[in-house]
Amino acid sequence: MICDLRGILDGWEYEPGKISVRKIIGRDGREKVQTRIDLGVLQFELKGRPDGARPHGYESLLDRHEKHLIAHIEEYGTDADFVLTPEQCRDLRHEAYLYYQRYLSLFVLEEFEVVADDTARNLRAIDFCRRYGASEYDRDVLESQRAYVIMMNARARATHALEHEAYDAALSIIKSGIAGIRKAMGASDEGFDADEDRETEVLHELRDEILEKMPDETPTKLHWALENAVACEDFERAAELRDRLERKSSPAEGPRPD
Repeated sequence: MICDLRGILDGWEYEPGKISVRKIIGRDGREKVQTRIDLGVLQFELKGRPDGARPHGYESLLDRHEKHLIAHIEEYGTDADFVLTPEQCRDLRHEAYLYYQRYLSLFVLEEFEVVADDTARNLRAIDFCRRYGASEYDRDVLESQRAYVIMMNARARATHALEHEAYDAALSIIKSGIAGIRKAMGASDEGFDADEDRETEVLHELRDEILEKMPDETPTKLHWALENAVACEDFERAAELRDRLERKSSPAEGPRPD
């Protein structure tokens, strides 16, 4: 049997620093995602676990452990004594990496709803290991990824909202994401200035993009323009914007920019 990958890779050259992704139809007739890497290609299922496995008949290992936790609580009335072994935590970390590979590729394809689901799922995995890991290492090791996963989740959800011109909803998502990153960073490093980290910077940039695309007369955008005018000491412009805000009769103003 000929198993050479060259037939798949011909005409699809690897470009360092670029995430090159495409959708294909598999032999089973379902859509799959392929990502070009330096020595070949990664292929993911679009639904369920990215590698298509169903460990012990469950959709994922996390799903299995979560159901075991529910059964434990139903039997004992508490989650006390429910513990993940080092091997179980290791396998959950590997599974989280599979989902990371998929949501990174799907973000390039602008499949934002799936990215939101996969990142939310990985945040559950981080929380699960944090609470039930047997060792300090297993409880802490995924924490370094929390801020990044929060950022990607907020970015996907806000971009999806922006595509539907749900500007205020997108800004609320960004604000919540920034708060989540600050909380995560504060929990792991008391001396960390979250305003200077890359994850927060990405969300601030997306917030500014959303505000730029908002219709000019929305209260949220007027507040943003007013704050910028004051910061630049353009007081004539600031006075004009205050007057426009005061003339607004709508009782429901959108969320203030963070």
